[in-house]
Amino acid sequence: MRFLHTADWQLGMTRHFLDEDAQPRYAEARSDAIRSIGAVARAEGCELVLACGDVFESNQVSARVVSRALDAMREVGRPVYLLPGNHDPLDAGSVYSSPAFTTAAPPNVHVLRTPGAHVVRPGLEILAAPWFSKRPTRDLVGDAMNGLRADGVVRIVAGHGSVDVLSADPTDHTRIGLGGLESALASGAVHYVALGDRHSTTDVGTSGGVWYPGTPEVTDYDEVAPGNVLVVDVGAGQPPRVSRHRTGRWSFHDLAADLSTTADVDSLDTTLATLPGKERAVVRLSLVGSLSLPDKARLDGVLARHEQVLASLTLRDKGCDLAVYVDDDALGELRVSGFAATAVTELAGQARGGSEDAQAARDALSLLYRLSGGRR
Repeated sequence: MRFLHTADWQLGMTRHFLDEDAQPRYAEARSDAIRSIGAVARAEGCELVLACGDVFESNQVSARVVSRALDAMREVGRPVYLLPGNHDPLDAGSVYSSPAFTTAAPPNVHVLRTPGAHVVRPGLEILAAPWFSKRPTRDLVGDAMNGLRADGVVRIVAGHGSVDVLSADPTDHTRIGLGGLESALASGAVHYVALGDRHSTTDVGTSGGVWYPGTPEVTDYDEVAPGNVLVVDVGAGQPPRVSRHRTGRWSFHDLAADLSTTADVDSLDTTLATLPGKERAVVRLSLVGSLSLPDKARLDGVLARHEQVLASLTLRDKGCDLAVYVDDDALGELRVSGFAATAVTELAGQARGGSEDAQAARDALSLLYRLSGGRR
């Protein structure tokens, strides 16, 4: 049979670096990803969609987020199986037990509420390992697989969490043991292991049967190959066949630039100008180097212009070390007199010093240079 493997929708997620214009568009894109998933499932002839945890950002998402998500899932046109994960566990306040969910869930949506086998149809089972709290004390997938034997039933394991070979924390008792997964695959007790939690599309181990699909829409800068879902063919006596399908539309870019000349500033301008899908592009910059006052003013203009087009443009809190030097020629181009000239002289003195106000003084001079129409 063929099915679609996805995870980590995290519906209701907000990003602090998005403004009041971009944040609603980003939230809408996460809901739209469900419809994209449905389109892939129908086009590829998938029997079902399996979402392995963190469908919702938390159990406290609004009723509006839940209602829109369920409406999108109804349109998938295939059975949709949801596994509770660490963001949306089956605890006392579970979103899956809320009136917003239980009263509006369409017939094609099934929550995997109990550990163990869930019969999809004769000869096909989903072996589920749902989370019941944010901090379980054991390997839930290992528990769900305990005692399994090959018996001709095609089984898809649905789990959430970090596989031990990818975890940097040896004291984490929730880590999923890869050795047990690959042994079960080799014996024919299970035929594919569908995992969630890792936002990057990842093939784990050497069996070809243990996968994280990654989040269907990017959530952070450090994700590798996000924005995908997996279409999987499984069957008794054959290895799974897995193909990636693109669903994400947003992009995150962590860019670095060493700026020393006007040409360097212009090169950064070109880089930002050629980014695709700017209204859905989130950019974080690391800037180092040393610029003259005119070039710093030019840089400020470049950044201000692109900030109006990109979904987000920010500077890294750490990693930026851009110096600005102030010379008499640049100050002369300001063409100010009287009180303004006195202020410029005071700012120049502060900018050349090592006080806490030096950076603020350089920024003020840069802004004044831009506003005065100095050489660009």
